[in-house]
Amino acid sequence: MTSYAPDVGATSTDAPELTELAARLRLAVGRLNRRIRIDGHESIPPLQLSALVTVELHGPLRLSELARREAVTAPTMSRVLAALDEQGLVHRAPDPQDARGVLITLSEVGAAAVNEVRTTRTALVARRLARLDDAQRAAIAAAMPALEALLVDD
Repeated sequence: MTSYAPDVGATSTDAPELTELAARLRLAVGRLNRRIRIDGHESIPPLQLSALVTVELHGPLRLSELARREAVTAPTMSRVLAALDEQGLVHRAPDPQDARGVLITLSEVGAAAVNEVRTTRTALVARRLARLDDAQRAAIAAAMPALEALLVDD
């Protein structure tokens, strides 16, 4: 089996099996995510969608906090918010703590758009899961706690 893992950052304590597993997982998750995005035919670009979800989870947020959470610059986030505002997906309101600041919240249209994307993506994954046999689905179900643990930051 060909390894897709780069040698960059590897240490002498890295087990080859761990590196190979990491490479296979990265490739499978990346390709599955890309397939879901492509098959979903979404009209909202990835960064805009990510910003909407972040506002949904952590809002109301100031532009600077949203930019920090999305790991982009403030000017980039300003352009993203302008597009979202133009589509009616977010609301901007004065920050009661700072008269110069603005708080961003999800509009009803924005919440519906996020829900639609979630529903579509879940259905796409469910269709792919349905193609697997019972043992493969059971293996994925058993692996879910470990996969979810990978989402916890160091």
